[in-house]
Amino acid sequence: MSWKTLDVTTDERGVVGVRLNIPEKRNVLSAMMIAELTEMAATIGHDGKTRAIVLSGAGTTFCAGADLNWMKAQIEADRAQRMREARKLAEMLHALNTIRAPLIGRLHGGAFGGGVGIACVCDLTLADSTTKFCFSETRLGIIPATIGPYVLARMGEGNARRVFMSARVFEAAEAERLGIVSRAVPADDLDQAVEAEVAPYLQVAPGAVAAAKKLARDLGPRIDADVIDDTIRRLADIWEGPEARHGIAAFLNKLPPDWARKTHG
Repeated sequence: MSWKTLDVTTDERGVVGVRLNIPEKRNVLSAMMIAELTEMAATIGHDGKTRAIVLSGAGTTFCAGADLNWMKAQIEADRAQRMREARKLAEMLHALNTIRAPLIGRLHGGAFGGGVGIACVCDLTLADSTTKFCFSETRLGIIPATIGPYVLARMGEGNARRVFMSARVFEAAEAERLGIVSRAVPADDLDQAVEAEVAPYLQVAPGAVAAAKKLARDLGPRIDADVIDDTIRRLADIWEGPEARHGIAAFLNKLPPDWARKTHG
C-alpha cells in the first residue's frame, strides 16, 4: 500500500513502525493524514500477524495538531461540512483506539492539540524528556472536543482539568505525572525504551492480547457512538461562535487575539 503522509515499515518480528511523515509541517493533522491514519488502523491494526505498532513522527515534532489550512476551511464552511470534517477526525481517533494490536507511542519534540489526543489513544506512550505538550485549542477560541473522551479516559477528570482548558505548555515530566506519558526518558534512551516495551508482546498470544485490550476498553469509561456524536456537535457549536472565528483569524495572521493579556514579569 502506498502512503502519502505516513512511513510504514514491518520487520521480521511482525512489529510495524508507523511514522507521521510531513516533517516540513511538523506532522500536522491534514485531511490526508487523518484519512490515512484511519485506513492504517482499519487494515494493519487488525492484521492478526501484527504483534505491535510503534507510532512516531518524522522531523523535529511528533505532531503539532490541526493543519492551519484545515482550520481556515472550517471557518468558511457551513455547519454540515464542519460536522463531516469533525466526524473524520473522531473516526480516526476511534479507529486508533480500537486497533487490536498494542499501539505504542514514541513522542519527541512536541505534541499539541490533536497530537496529545493521539498520544492518549496509544496503549502506552514513551516520550523524549524534552518533549513539550499543550492542549492549545482554547487559545484559538475552540475546544478539545473530539479528543476529549480519550484524554479523560487516560488522565481522569481531575488531572485533565489542570491542563485541558488553559492552553498551557507543559513538560514531559508533568505529562508523565498526569498520565499522558507512561515514561519520559532521555532522547538517547528512547529507542531502547520502546524496544523494552515491544519485547513482551512477542512472547504472548496475539489473539489473547487483542481480547484483553478490548476487555480493558469495555470496562473503562464509555466511549460509544453517542459520546462521539456529542463531541462532534459540541465542536460544530463552538466553531459557529465569534471566538472561534476571531481566534483562528488572529492565529493565521500572527496577531494576539482580543482576549490575550500580557503577563507580569
